[in-house]
Amino acid sequence: MLTELHIENLGVIETLDIQLGRGLMALTGETGAGKTMIVEAINLLVGGRADAGMIRPGATEARVEGRFVFGDDEVILCRTIPLDGRSRAYVNGRLATVAQLAEYGSDLVDMHGQHAHQSLLGAKAQREALDVYAGVDLEPLRAARAAVTEIDAALATLGGDDRMRAREIDLLRFQVNEIRDAAISGPDEDDELSREEDVLADAVNYREALWKAVASLAEESGATDNLGTAIAALHNKEPFAEFVIRMKALQSELEDLSADVRDSAESIEEDPARLDEVRQRRQLLVDLRRKYGDSLVDVIAFGHESASRLAELESFEARAATLDADRVAAVRALEKAQAVVGKARREGSVPLAEKVQKNLRTLAMAHAVIEVLVGQDPGDDVVFLLAANPGSPVMPLTKVASGGELARTMLALRLVLSSGPETLVFDEVDAGIGGEAAVAVAQALAELGKRHQVLVVTHLPQVAAAAQNHIQVSKSVREGKTFAQATTLGENERVSEIARMLSGGVAEATALEHARELLRDSQKTVSTKAATDKRSRR
Repeated sequence: MLTELHIENLGVIETLDIQLGRGLMALTGETGAGKTMIVEAINLLVGGRADAGMIRPGATEARVEGRFVFGDDEVILCRTIPLDGRSRAYVNGRLATVAQLAEYGSDLVDMHGQHAHQSLLGAKAQREALDVYAGVDLEPLRAARAAVTEIDAALATLGGDDRMRAREIDLLRFQVNEIRDAAISGPDEDDELSREEDVLADAVNYREALWKAVASLAEESGATDNLGTAIAALHNKEPFAEFVIRMKALQSELEDLSADVRDSAESIEEDPARLDEVRQRRQLLVDLRRKYGDSLVDVIAFGHESASRLAELESFEARAATLDADRVAAVRALEKAQAVVGKARREGSVPLAEKVQKNLRTLAMAHAVIEVLVGQDPGDDVVFLLAANPGSPVMPLTKVASGGELARTMLALRLVLSSGPETLVFDEVDAGIGGEAAVAVAQALAELGKRHQVLVVTHLPQVAAAAQNHIQVSKSVREGKTFAQATTLGENERVSEIARMLSGGVAEATALEHARELLRDSQKTVSTKAATDKRSRR
Protein backbone atom coordinates (compact mmCIF):
# COMPACT_ATOMS: atom_id res chain seq x y z
CA MET A 1 0.00 0.00 0.00
CA LEU A 2 0.98 3.66 -0.33
CA THR A 3 2.44 4.70 3.02
CA GLU A 4 4.08 8.07 2.25
CA LEU A 5 3.52 10.73 -0.38
CA HIS A 6 5.82 13.70 -0.98
CA ILE A 7 4.84 16.50 -3.39
CA GLU A 8 6.80 19.57 -4.50
CA ASN A 9 5.66 22.46 -6.70
CA LEU A 10 2.58 20.79 -8.14
CA GLY A 11 -0.31 23.20 -8.76
CA VAL A 12 -1.10 25.08 -5.56
CA ILE A 13 1.14 22.73 -3.57
CA GLU A 14 4.60 24.05 -2.73
CA THR A 15 5.66 21.21 -0.40
CA LEU A 16 3.43 18.53 1.05
CA ASP A 17 4.14 15.32 2.97
CA ILE A 18 1.31 12.91 3.75
CA GLN A 19 1.43 9.74 5.86
CA LEU A 20 -1.20 7.26 4.71
CA GLY A 21 -2.72 4.33 6.58
CA ARG A 22 -4.87 1.30 5.91
CA GLY A 23 -8.55 1.08 5.14
CA LEU A 24 -10.76 3.90 3.89
CA MET A 25 -9.21 7.38 3.94
CA ALA A 26 -11.28 10.45 3.15
CA LEU A 27 -9.67 13.45 1.49
CA THR A 28 -11.77 16.55 2.04
CA GLY A 29 -11.45 20.33 1.79
CA GLU A 30 -12.77 23.39 0.04
CA THR A 31 -12.91 23.49 -3.74
CA GLY A 32 -9.51 24.50 -5.10
CA ALA A 33 -7.66 23.57 -1.92
CA GLY A 34 -5.48 21.05 -3.72
CA LYS A 35 -7.27 17.71 -3.35
CA THR A 36 -7.19 17.12 -7.09
CA MET A 37 -3.44 17.82 -7.12
CA ILE A 38 -2.90 15.05 -4.56
CA VAL A 39 -4.79 12.62 -6.77
CA GLU A 40 -2.89 13.94 -9.77
CA ALA A 41 0.37 13.33 -7.91
CA ILE A 42 -0.52 9.68 -7.37
CA ASN A 43 -1.55 9.42 -11.01
CA LEU A 44 1.87 10.75 -12.04
CA LEU A 45 3.57 8.16 -9.84
CA VAL A 46 1.88 5.32 -11.70
CA GLY A 47 2.69 6.54 -15.19
CA GLY A 48 -0.01 9.14 -15.81
CA ARG A 49 0.41 11.90 -18.38
CA ALA A 50 2.73 14.74 -17.32
CA ASP A 51 2.27 18.35 -18.38
CA ALA A 52 4.47 21.36 -17.65
CA GLY A 53 1.25 23.27 -16.92
CA MET A 54 1.02 21.32 -13.65
CA ILE A 55 4.13 23.05 -12.28
CA ARG A 56 3.56 25.66 -9.57
CA PRO A 57 4.02 29.21 -10.89
CA GLY A 58 7.55 30.42 -10.24
CA ALA A 59 9.02 26.91 -9.89
CA THR A 60 11.26 25.22 -12.44
CA GLU A 61 10.31 21.63 -11.67
CA ALA A 62 7.57 19.59 -9.98
CA ARG A 63 8.43 16.42 -8.07
CA VAL A 64 6.36 13.57 -6.65
CA GLU A 65 7.61 10.62 -4.58
CA GLY A 66 5.69 7.73 -3.10
CA ARG A 67 6.70 4.87 -0.81
CA PHE A 68 4.79 1.62 -1.36
CA VAL A 69 5.01 -1.25 1.11
CA PHE A 70 3.81 -4.76 0.27
CA GLY A 71 4.61 -7.58 2.68
CA ASP A 72 8.28 -7.39 3.62
CA ASP A 73 9.15 -5.45 0.46
CA GLU A 74 8.92 -1.80 -0.46
CA VAL A 75 9.45 0.31 -3.56
CA ILE A 76 9.88 4.05 -3.95
CA LEU A 77 8.55 5.60 -7.15
CA CYS A 78 9.44 9.12 -8.24
CA ARG A 79 8.40 11.43 -11.09
CA THR A 80 9.79 14.84 -11.93
CA ILE A 81 8.37 17.35 -14.43
CA PRO A 82 10.70 20.12 -15.64
CA LEU A 83 9.50 23.31 -17.31
CA ASP A 84 11.53 22.34 -20.37
CA GLY A 85 12.02 18.82 -21.61
CA ARG A 86 10.40 15.49 -20.85
CA SER A 87 9.44 14.19 -17.45
CA ARG A 88 11.78 11.76 -15.70
CA ALA A 89 10.93 8.60 -13.77
CA TYR A 90 12.82 6.80 -11.02
CA VAL A 91 12.33 3.45 -9.30
CA ASN A 92 14.16 3.05 -5.98
CA GLY A 93 16.38 5.98 -6.88
CA ARG A 94 17.44 4.59 -10.25
CA LEU A 95 16.46 6.10 -13.59
CA ALA A 96 13.57 4.33 -15.28
CA THR A 97 11.21 4.88 -18.17
CA VAL A 98 7.65 6.07 -17.69
CA ALA A 99 6.57 2.71 -19.11
CA GLN A 100 8.46 0.94 -16.30
CA LEU A 101 6.84 3.26 -13.79
CA ALA A 102 3.43 2.40 -15.24
CA GLU A 103 4.27 -1.31 -15.05
CA TYR A 104 4.99 -1.00 -11.33
CA GLY A 105 1.98 1.26 -10.86
CA SER A 106 -0.45 -1.17 -12.48
CA ASP A 107 0.29 -3.66 -9.70
CA LEU A 108 0.25 -1.09 -6.90
CA VAL A 109 -2.51 1.46 -7.56
CA ASP A 110 -5.76 1.71 -9.46
CA MET A 111 -7.23 5.13 -10.19
CA HIS A 112 -10.99 5.53 -10.54
CA GLY A 113 -12.49 8.77 -11.75
CA GLN A 114 -11.35 11.32 -14.28
CA HIS A 115 -7.87 9.81 -14.70
CA ALA A 116 -6.86 7.46 -17.49
CA HIS A 117 -5.04 4.96 -15.27
CA GLN A 118 -7.83 2.48 -14.53
CA SER A 119 -6.82 -1.14 -14.91
CA LEU A 120 -10.37 -2.46 -15.23
CA LEU A 121 -10.83 -0.48 -18.43
CA GLY A 122 -8.30 -2.75 -20.18
CA ALA A 123 -9.49 -5.81 -22.10
CA LYS A 124 -6.94 -8.10 -20.46
CA ALA A 125 -7.88 -6.94 -16.95
CA GLN A 126 -11.60 -7.40 -17.66
CA ARG A 127 -10.99 -10.96 -18.88
CA GLU A 128 -8.85 -11.75 -15.84
CA ALA A 129 -11.48 -10.23 -13.53
CA LEU A 130 -14.17 -12.47 -15.03
CA ASP A 131 -11.90 -15.51 -14.73
CA VAL A 132 -11.23 -14.82 -11.06
CA TYR A 133 -14.91 -14.20 -10.30
CA ALA A 134 -16.09 -17.30 -12.17
CA GLY A 135 -13.22 -19.49 -10.95
CA VAL A 136 -12.26 -20.40 -14.52
CA ASP A 137 -9.54 -23.06 -14.66
CA LEU A 138 -7.18 -22.01 -17.45
CA GLU A 139 -4.53 -24.71 -16.98
CA PRO A 140 -6.07 -27.26 -19.40
CA LEU A 141 -6.36 -24.52 -22.05
CA ARG A 142 -2.75 -23.40 -21.53
CA ALA A 143 -1.55 -27.00 -21.75
CA ALA A 144 -3.56 -27.63 -24.94
CA ARG A 145 -2.20 -24.48 -26.57
CA ALA A 146 1.35 -25.44 -25.59
CA ALA A 147 0.89 -28.91 -27.09
CA VAL A 148 -0.19 -27.49 -30.47
CA THR A 149 2.68 -24.99 -30.41
CA GLU A 150 5.18 -27.76 -29.66
CA ILE A 151 3.93 -29.93 -32.52
CA ASP A 152 3.98 -26.98 -34.94
CA ALA A 153 7.58 -26.29 -33.92
CA ALA A 154 8.50 -29.94 -34.50
CA LEU A 155 6.90 -29.86 -37.95
CA ALA A 156 8.80 -26.68 -38.77
CA THR A 157 12.14 -28.28 -37.85
CA LEU A 158 11.56 -31.32 -40.05
CA GLY A 159 12.56 -29.34 -43.11
CA GLY A 160 11.18 -26.83 -45.55
CA ASP A 161 9.86 -27.69 -48.98
CA ASP A 162 10.98 -30.77 -50.94
CA ARG A 163 13.87 -28.99 -52.68
CA MET A 164 15.24 -27.53 -49.43
CA ARG A 165 14.92 -30.89 -47.72
CA ALA A 166 16.69 -32.67 -50.61
CA ARG A 167 19.56 -30.17 -50.50
CA GLU A 168 19.94 -30.57 -46.74
CA ILE A 169 19.91 -34.37 -47.07
CA ASP A 170 22.67 -34.29 -49.70
CA LEU A 171 24.81 -32.02 -47.56
CA LEU A 172 24.27 -34.11 -44.43
CA ARG A 173 25.10 -37.34 -46.27
CA PHE A 174 28.38 -35.86 -47.50
CA GLN A 175 29.30 -34.64 -44.02
CA VAL A 176 28.34 -37.88 -42.29
CA ASN A 177 30.19 -40.02 -44.84
CA GLU A 178 33.30 -37.83 -44.72
CA ILE A 179 33.54 -38.07 -40.94
CA ARG A 180 32.64 -41.77 -40.90
CA ASP A 181 35.15 -42.62 -43.67
CA ALA A 182 37.87 -40.82 -41.74
CA ALA A 183 37.45 -43.50 -39.04
CA ILE A 184 38.83 -41.32 -36.25
CA SER A 185 40.26 -43.68 -33.65
CA GLY A 186 39.58 -41.30 -30.78
CA PRO A 187 39.88 -37.74 -29.52
CA ASP A 188 43.69 -38.17 -28.96
CA GLU A 189 44.56 -39.61 -32.38
CA ASP A 190 46.26 -36.45 -33.63
CA ASP A 191 48.49 -36.26 -30.54
CA GLU A 192 49.55 -39.87 -31.06
CA LEU A 193 50.28 -39.25 -34.73
CA SER A 194 52.30 -36.15 -33.85
CA ARG A 195 54.63 -38.18 -31.63
CA GLU A 196 55.02 -40.86 -34.31
CA GLU A 197 55.80 -38.21 -36.95
CA ASP A 198 58.54 -36.75 -34.77
CA VAL A 199 60.26 -40.16 -34.49
CA LEU A 200 59.92 -41.03 -38.18
CA ALA A 201 61.19 -37.63 -39.31
CA ASP A 202 64.45 -38.03 -37.33
CA ALA A 203 64.83 -41.81 -37.11
CA VAL A 204 68.68 -41.93 -37.27
CA ASN A 205 69.18 -39.48 -34.42
CA TYR A 206 66.49 -41.07 -32.28
CA ARG A 207 67.98 -44.56 -32.83
CA GLU A 208 71.50 -43.38 -32.01
CA ALA A 209 70.29 -41.69 -28.86
CA LEU A 210 68.55 -44.86 -27.72
CA TRP A 211 71.64 -47.03 -28.31
CA LYS A 212 73.72 -44.58 -26.28
CA ALA A 213 71.19 -44.91 -23.51
CA VAL A 214 71.42 -48.72 -23.71
CA ALA A 215 75.21 -48.54 -23.44
CA SER A 216 75.01 -46.25 -20.43
CA LEU A 217 72.61 -48.62 -18.72
CA ALA A 218 73.74 -52.16 -19.65
CA GLU A 219 77.27 -52.29 -21.07
CA GLU A 220 80.48 -52.71 -19.08
CA SER A 221 80.94 -49.88 -16.54
CA GLY A 222 77.36 -48.84 -17.17
CA ALA A 223 74.76 -48.08 -14.59
CA THR A 224 73.89 -51.73 -14.02
CA ASP A 225 77.56 -52.73 -13.45
CA ASN A 226 78.15 -49.80 -11.12
CA LEU A 227 75.06 -50.72 -9.14
CA GLY A 228 76.36 -54.33 -8.89
CA THR A 229 79.66 -53.02 -7.51
CA ALA A 230 77.78 -51.03 -4.87
CA ILE A 231 75.76 -54.13 -3.86
CA ALA A 232 78.95 -56.18 -3.53
CA ALA A 233 80.53 -53.54 -1.31
CA LEU A 234 77.67 -53.70 1.18
CA HIS A 235 76.95 -57.42 0.95
CA ASN A 236 76.90 -59.26 4.31
CA LYS A 237 77.09 -56.00 6.24
CA GLU A 238 73.99 -56.27 8.40
CA PRO A 239 73.59 -52.56 9.29
CA PHE A 240 73.21 -51.76 5.59
CA ALA A 241 70.94 -54.67 4.62
CA GLU A 242 68.09 -52.24 3.81
CA PHE A 243 70.30 -50.43 1.30
CA VAL A 244 71.21 -53.71 -0.35
CA ILE A 245 67.52 -54.67 -0.71
CA ARG A 246 66.72 -51.33 -2.34
CA MET A 247 69.75 -51.53 -4.66
CA LYS A 248 68.79 -55.02 -5.82
CA ALA A 249 65.26 -53.79 -6.59
CA LEU A 250 66.74 -50.87 -8.50
CA GLN A 251 69.09 -53.26 -10.33
CA SER A 252 66.13 -55.33 -11.46
CA GLU A 253 64.30 -52.20 -12.65
CA LEU A 254 67.41 -51.04 -14.57
CA GLU A 255 67.67 -54.38 -16.32
CA ASP A 256 64.01 -54.15 -17.38
CA LEU A 257 64.47 -50.54 -18.47
CA SER A 258 67.57 -51.45 -20.50
CA ALA A 259 65.64 -54.17 -22.29
CA ASP A 260 62.77 -51.76 -23.13
CA VAL A 261 65.16 -49.09 -24.44
CA ARG A 262 66.97 -51.72 -26.54
CA ASP A 263 63.64 -52.90 -28.00
CA SER A 264 62.70 -49.32 -28.86
CA ALA A 265 66.09 -48.74 -30.52
CA GLU A 266 65.77 -51.91 -32.55
CA SER A 267 62.23 -50.96 -33.64
CA ILE A 268 63.18 -47.62 -35.14
CA GLU A 269 63.76 -47.78 -38.84
CA GLU A 270 63.74 -45.18 -41.54
CA ASP A 271 60.34 -45.51 -43.26
CA PRO A 272 59.60 -42.64 -45.65
CA ALA A 273 56.37 -44.30 -46.78
CA ARG A 274 55.01 -44.48 -43.25
CA LEU A 275 56.13 -40.89 -42.58
CA ASP A 276 54.22 -39.70 -45.64
CA GLU A 277 51.18 -41.70 -44.55
CA VAL A 278 51.24 -40.15 -41.07
CA ARG A 279 51.56 -36.64 -42.48
CA GLN A 280 48.65 -37.18 -44.86
CA ARG A 281 46.53 -38.54 -42.02
CA ARG A 282 47.30 -35.52 -39.87
CA GLN A 283 46.36 -33.17 -42.71
CA LEU A 284 43.04 -34.99 -43.06
CA LEU A 285 42.35 -34.42 -39.38
CA VAL A 286 43.26 -30.72 -39.80
CA ASP A 287 40.75 -30.43 -42.65
CA LEU A 288 38.04 -32.08 -40.58
CA ARG A 289 38.62 -29.70 -37.65
CA ARG A 290 38.56 -26.71 -39.98
CA LYS A 291 35.09 -27.71 -41.22
CA TYR A 292 33.45 -29.35 -38.24
CA GLY A 293 34.98 -28.21 -34.97
CA ASP A 294 37.95 -26.93 -33.01
CA SER A 295 38.89 -30.37 -31.73
CA LEU A 296 38.40 -34.00 -32.70
CA VAL A 297 35.85 -34.21 -29.89
CA ASP A 298 33.81 -31.53 -31.69
CA VAL A 299 34.23 -33.31 -35.04
CA ILE A 300 33.00 -36.62 -33.59
CA ALA A 301 30.02 -34.86 -31.93
CA PHE A 302 29.16 -33.06 -35.19
CA GLY A 303 29.14 -36.41 -36.96
CA HIS A 304 26.71 -37.89 -34.45
CA GLU A 305 24.38 -34.85 -34.63
CA SER A 306 24.45 -34.82 -38.43
CA ALA A 307 23.69 -38.54 -38.58
CA SER A 308 20.73 -38.03 -36.26
CA ARG A 309 19.39 -35.13 -38.35
CA LEU A 310 19.92 -37.12 -41.55
CA ALA A 311 17.97 -40.07 -40.15
CA GLU A 312 15.19 -37.68 -39.17
CA LEU A 313 14.98 -36.15 -42.63
CA GLU A 314 15.20 -39.49 -44.40
CA SER A 315 12.25 -40.67 -42.32
CA PHE A 316 10.42 -37.40 -43.00
CA GLU A 317 7.27 -38.91 -44.42
CA ALA A 318 6.74 -41.25 -41.48
CA ARG A 319 7.65 -38.58 -38.94
CA ALA A 320 5.48 -35.97 -40.66
CA ALA A 321 2.55 -38.35 -40.76
CA THR A 322 2.95 -39.04 -37.04
CA LEU A 323 3.16 -35.34 -36.20
CA ASP A 324 0.17 -34.55 -38.42
CA ALA A 325 -1.86 -37.16 -36.57
CA ASP A 326 -0.65 -35.80 -33.24
CA ARG A 327 -1.63 -32.30 -34.33
CA VAL A 328 -5.14 -33.34 -35.26
CA ALA A 329 -5.55 -34.84 -31.79
CA ALA A 330 -3.97 -31.79 -30.14
CA VAL A 331 -6.23 -29.37 -32.03
CA ARG A 332 -9.24 -31.44 -31.04
CA ALA A 333 -8.13 -31.27 -27.40
CA LEU A 334 -7.57 -27.52 -27.77
CA GLU A 335 -11.04 -26.98 -29.18
CA LYS A 336 -12.50 -28.98 -26.30
CA ALA A 337 -10.53 -26.92 -23.76
CA GLN A 338 -11.58 -23.69 -25.48
CA ALA A 339 -15.21 -24.74 -25.33
CA VAL A 340 -14.95 -25.52 -21.61
CA VAL A 341 -13.34 -22.15 -20.85
CA GLY A 342 -15.77 -20.28 -23.12
CA LYS A 343 -18.73 -21.92 -21.40
CA ALA A 344 -17.36 -21.13 -17.94
CA ARG A 345 -16.80 -17.51 -18.90
CA ARG A 346 -20.26 -17.11 -20.38
CA GLU A 347 -21.85 -18.77 -17.36
CA GLY A 348 -19.92 -16.49 -15.03
CA SER A 349 -20.59 -13.32 -17.02
CA VAL A 350 -24.31 -13.19 -16.24
CA PRO A 351 -24.13 -13.37 -12.41
CA LEU A 352 -21.14 -11.00 -12.44
CA ALA A 353 -23.11 -8.43 -14.43
CA GLU A 354 -26.15 -8.90 -12.19
CA LYS A 355 -24.16 -8.34 -8.99
CA VAL A 356 -22.44 -5.24 -10.36
CA GLN A 357 -25.76 -3.89 -11.63
CA LYS A 358 -27.35 -4.51 -8.23
CA ASN A 359 -24.57 -2.51 -6.59
CA LEU A 360 -25.00 0.32 -9.09
CA ARG A 361 -28.70 0.59 -8.31
CA THR A 362 -27.76 1.59 -4.74
CA LEU A 363 -25.08 4.05 -5.91
CA ALA A 364 -27.37 6.65 -7.53
CA MET A 365 -27.44 4.82 -10.86
CA ALA A 366 -30.91 3.35 -10.52
CA HIS A 367 -31.40 2.73 -14.24
CA ALA A 368 -27.89 1.52 -15.05
CA VAL A 369 -27.55 -1.69 -17.05
CA ILE A 370 -24.35 -3.76 -16.98
CA GLU A 371 -23.52 -6.52 -19.40
CA VAL A 372 -20.40 -8.66 -19.70
CA LEU A 373 -19.92 -9.65 -23.32
CA VAL A 374 -17.91 -12.83 -24.01
CA GLY A 375 -16.67 -13.61 -27.52
CA GLN A 376 -16.39 -16.94 -29.28
CA ASP A 377 -14.63 -19.86 -27.61
CA PRO A 378 -12.49 -19.67 -25.62
CA GLY A 379 -14.01 -16.27 -24.89
CA ASP A 380 -10.74 -14.35 -24.70
CA ASP A 381 -12.58 -11.25 -25.93
CA VAL A 382 -14.31 -9.99 -22.78
CA VAL A 383 -15.88 -6.52 -22.70
CA PHE A 384 -17.71 -4.85 -19.82
CA LEU A 385 -20.62 -2.81 -21.19
CA LEU A 386 -22.64 -0.09 -19.47
CA ALA A 387 -25.80 1.87 -20.19
CA ALA A 388 -25.86 4.57 -17.53
CA ASN A 389 -29.23 6.11 -18.46
CA PRO A 390 -32.62 4.84 -19.62
CA GLY A 391 -32.84 4.32 -23.38
CA SER A 392 -29.08 4.42 -23.88
CA PRO A 393 -27.48 1.44 -25.63
CA VAL A 394 -24.90 -0.56 -23.70
CA MET A 395 -21.38 0.43 -24.76
CA PRO A 396 -17.84 -0.18 -23.50
CA LEU A 397 -17.19 1.58 -20.20
CA THR A 398 -14.72 4.08 -21.58
CA LYS A 399 -17.25 5.42 -24.12
CA VAL A 400 -20.35 6.04 -22.08
CA ALA A 401 -19.62 7.10 -18.54
CA SER A 402 -18.87 10.50 -17.04
CA GLY A 403 -16.14 10.73 -14.41
CA GLY A 404 -18.57 10.21 -11.53
CA GLU A 405 -20.51 7.43 -13.26
CA LEU A 406 -17.31 5.66 -14.20
CA ALA A 407 -15.96 5.91 -10.64
CA ARG A 408 -19.20 4.46 -9.23
CA THR A 409 -19.17 1.69 -11.81
CA MET A 410 -15.63 0.80 -10.79
CA LEU A 411 -16.68 0.89 -7.14
CA ALA A 412 -19.52 -1.50 -7.92
CA LEU A 413 -17.11 -3.79 -9.76
CA ARG A 414 -14.53 -3.70 -6.99
CA LEU A 415 -17.17 -4.67 -4.44
CA VAL A 416 -17.78 -7.86 -6.42
CA LEU A 417 -14.19 -8.65 -7.37
CA SER A 418 -11.64 -9.73 -4.78
CA SER A 419 -8.60 -9.10 -6.99
CA GLY A 420 -6.86 -5.89 -7.96
CA PRO A 421 -4.11 -3.60 -6.64
CA GLU A 422 -3.97 -3.02 -2.91
CA THR A 423 -4.38 0.75 -3.22
CA LEU A 424 -7.50 2.17 -4.86
CA VAL A 425 -8.08 5.89 -5.47
CA PHE A 426 -11.58 7.23 -6.15
CA ASP A 427 -12.18 10.74 -7.46
CA GLU A 428 -15.61 12.13 -8.38
CA VAL A 429 -17.27 8.98 -7.02
CA ASP A 430 -19.84 11.15 -5.22
CA ALA A 431 -20.46 13.58 -8.09
CA GLY A 432 -24.10 14.66 -8.22
CA ILE A 433 -25.48 12.41 -5.49
CA GLY A 434 -26.85 12.83 -1.98
CA GLY A 435 -29.34 11.39 0.49
CA GLU A 436 -29.65 7.59 0.57
CA ALA A 437 -27.29 7.24 -2.39
CA ALA A 438 -24.61 9.09 -0.44
CA VAL A 439 -25.04 6.67 2.47
CA ALA A 440 -24.84 3.73 0.07
CA VAL A 441 -21.63 5.05 -1.49
CA ALA A 442 -20.14 5.58 1.96
CA GLN A 443 -21.02 2.05 3.05
CA ALA A 444 -19.67 0.60 -0.21
CA LEU A 445 -16.36 2.43 0.19
CA ALA A 446 -16.08 1.35 3.83
CA GLU A 447 -16.70 -2.24 2.79
CA LEU A 448 -14.03 -1.97 0.12
CA GLY A 449 -11.68 -0.51 2.72
CA LYS A 450 -11.68 -3.84 4.54
CA ARG A 451 -9.84 -5.45 1.62
CA HIS A 452 -7.92 -2.51 0.17
CA GLN A 453 -6.33 0.78 1.02
CA VAL A 454 -8.93 3.20 -0.35
CA LEU A 455 -8.28 6.91 -0.82
CA VAL A 456 -11.37 8.88 -1.78
CA VAL A 457 -11.71 12.55 -2.66
CA THR A 458 -15.16 13.45 -1.41
CA HIS A 459 -17.55 16.30 -0.72
CA LEU A 460 -20.01 13.99 1.04
CA PRO A 461 -20.08 14.11 4.86
CA GLN A 462 -21.45 10.56 4.85
CA VAL A 463 -18.30 9.28 3.11
CA ALA A 464 -16.03 11.30 5.35
CA ALA A 465 -17.77 9.91 8.44
CA ALA A 466 -17.37 6.32 7.22
CA ALA A 467 -13.60 6.65 6.78
CA GLN A 468 -11.07 5.17 9.17
CA ASN A 469 -8.72 8.08 8.52
CA HIS A 470 -9.56 11.62 7.51
CA ILE A 471 -7.19 14.03 5.75
CA GLN A 472 -8.19 17.67 5.35
CA VAL A 473 -6.64 19.69 2.55
CA SER A 474 -6.72 23.45 3.00
CA LYS A 475 -5.03 26.47 1.47
CA SER A 476 -3.82 29.80 2.67
CA VAL A 477 -2.57 32.96 0.98
CA ARG A 478 0.70 34.51 2.10
CA GLU A 479 2.31 37.48 0.36
CA GLY A 480 0.03 37.01 -2.62
CA LYS A 481 0.86 33.32 -3.04
CA THR A 482 -1.38 30.33 -2.40
CA PHE A 483 -0.12 27.46 -0.27
CA ALA A 484 -1.82 24.08 0.29
CA GLN A 485 -1.45 21.90 3.35
CA ALA A 486 -2.80 18.49 4.38
CA THR A 487 -3.68 17.58 7.97
CA THR A 488 -4.66 14.21 9.41
CA LEU A 489 -7.63 15.01 11.63
CA GLY A 490 -8.25 13.85 15.15
CA GLU A 491 -11.72 13.05 16.48
CA ASN A 492 -12.74 16.61 17.41
CA GLU A 493 -11.23 17.99 14.21
CA ARG A 494 -13.21 15.44 12.20
CA VAL A 495 -16.41 16.64 13.82
CA SER A 496 -15.65 20.22 12.83
CA GLU A 497 -14.74 19.31 9.24
CA ILE A 498 -17.82 17.12 8.75
CA ALA A 499 -19.95 19.89 10.26
CA ARG A 500 -18.46 22.31 7.71
CA MET A 501 -19.34 19.87 4.94
CA LEU A 502 -22.90 19.56 6.27
CA SER A 503 -23.54 23.28 6.72
CA GLY A 504 -21.79 24.53 3.62
CA GLY A 505 -18.93 26.24 5.45
CA VAL A 506 -20.31 27.42 8.84
CA ALA A 507 -19.82 24.98 11.71
CA GLU A 508 -23.01 25.89 13.61
CA ALA A 509 -24.08 24.06 16.75
CA THR A 510 -26.71 22.03 14.93
CA ALA A 511 -24.20 21.06 12.25
CA LEU A 512 -21.70 20.00 14.91
CA GLU A 513 -24.29 17.83 16.62
CA HIS A 514 -25.34 16.38 13.28
CA ALA A 515 -21.67 15.61 12.53
CA ARG A 516 -21.22 13.79 15.84
CA GLU A 517 -24.36 11.81 15.17
CA LEU A 518 -23.19 10.95 11.66
CA LEU A 519 -19.85 9.70 13.00
CA ARG A 520 -21.56 7.65 15.70
CA ASP A 521 -23.96 6.11 13.19
CA SER A 522 -21.16 5.32 10.76
CA GLN A 523 -19.07 3.60 13.42
CA LYS A 524 -22.12 1.72 14.65
CA THR A 525 -22.91 0.57 11.10
CA VAL A 526 -19.34 -0.59 10.60
CA SER A 527 -19.31 -2.46 13.92
CA THR A 528 -22.69 -4.09 13.27
CA LYS A 529 -21.68 -5.15 9.76
CA ALA A 530 -18.37 -6.53 11.03
CA ALA A 531 -20.21 -8.62 13.62
CA THR A 532 -22.64 -9.86 10.98
CA ASP A 533 -19.76 -10.78 8.68
CA LYS A 534 -18.04 -12.63 11.52
CA ARG A 535 -21.20 -14.65 12.28
CA SER A 536 -21.69 -15.46 8.59
CA ARG A 537 -18.08 -16.73 8.34
CA ARG A 538 -18.77 -19.06 11.25
